[in-house]
Amino acid sequence: MQINQHARLSTAPMMDWTDRHCRFFHRQISRKALLYTEMVTAPALVRGGALHLLDHSPEEHPVALQLGGSDPVELAQAARLGAEAGYDEINLNCGCPSDRVQSGTFGAVLMKDAALVARCVAAMREAVEVPVTVKCRIGVDDQDAEQVLPEFLARIVAAGCERVAIHARKAWLQGLSPKENREIPPLDYDLAQRMKMLFPNLHVSLNGGIATQADVLHWLDAGFDGAMVGRAAYHQPWDILGGADEAVWGATSPNATRADVVQAMLPYIEGHLTSGGRLHQVTRHMLGLFAGQPGARLWRRILSEGAAREGAGPDLVEEALGQVMMAQAA
Repeated sequence: MQINQHARLSTAPMMDWTDRHCRFFHRQISRKALLYTEMVTAPALVRGGALHLLDHSPEEHPVALQLGGSDPVELAQAARLGAEAGYDEINLNCGCPSDRVQSGTFGAVLMKDAALVARCVAAMREAVEVPVTVKCRIGVDDQDAEQVLPEFLARIVAAGCERVAIHARKAWLQGLSPKENREIPPLDYDLAQRMKMLFPNLHVSLNGGIATQADVLHWLDAGFDGAMVGRAAYHQPWDILGGADEAVWGATSPNATRADVVQAMLPYIEGHLTSGGRLHQVTRHMLGLFAGQPGARLWRRILSEGAAREGAGPDLVEEALGQVMMAQAA
């Protein structure tokens, strides 16, 4: 299956959340969805030599590396490192509004310089064989999104970008926190939809405010090529990814139940602990698995309180699952 087909449903790159343990966990729920890394900065890879940031499991594929940066030469080098590490796609972050990202002159601030983004995309395309994609906002600050977004997309398409994920709200670079920037600027799905009509050959994934699997299917039916889900996929992973392989692709899910997913995670957890890792590094991503189900609170409490303790292992996860099973049988 081509990666554009996998991109019909993707999990958004989320700092401190979509690490390799999170992605392995999500892969036990969906074999088909495209998974994204946290943003990795090009300077960290190229100047800092932090190649451990590219670590991932073969089971995570299809998986995309998101890069942050604004120097075309450096981004090309980082993209090459990502492709050599085995990533299926390289994505450029043009949407993150945090101060830390702005100070590096990348993220959402790049919406102000479409020509620079185009040079970055062109340099990355030249460096790698895998697709180079962009995640962007509809604009920043007091930009007229109706004017800015079409020009931005036209430039990156001309530079060789064939797929874009549009977070359908502006970013305010001053005065709003990153959290507020995910919630306060109004969503403009209509504008994003017009971009799909304006660029019919561009694969457009909609991002922002997508909270249920029904939302995903709605936007696919409405003409978008893909839906990218962030916080909902993290906090209620089964609600978004569970059964998605059948609903979106007509395929079979890797695990039929939430309990099956837990069982599938146990060998991975054992391997992580054997290599010197800690239980909570994995289980912190699993807390939402039973969201909305009987026993969900017990599941979260047992793992939250116990996983960071010295010597905590798979038996704690099995204990938590047992409590959930008893709660559901009651």
